[in-house]
Amino acid sequence: MKTFTATAAQSQFGTLLDDAQVEPVAIEKHGKPSAVVMSAREYERLQEIEDLYWAARADDAARRGFLGVEESKTFIESTLKNA
Repeated sequence: MKTFTATAAQSQFGTLLDDAQVEPVAIEKHGKPSAVVMSAREYERLQEIEDLYWAARADDAARRGFLGVEESKTFIESTLKNA
């Protein structure tokens, strides 16, 4: 992964954007990682992966008999009333 200092990122913004189309680019401030710039396509891909992950977690919870949204709400409300 390429790395730019924050100052270089400002002064070479066009190059930074071009590089980010190929691979994520790290931005360092005071010698420490501060941000990562990536293409919109890569960001969307990561969002899709995250959505699939959480959908799988929800399916797993449903299979194991975890409470659904309404059941959870009812349980929390009754617990708060009895506290």
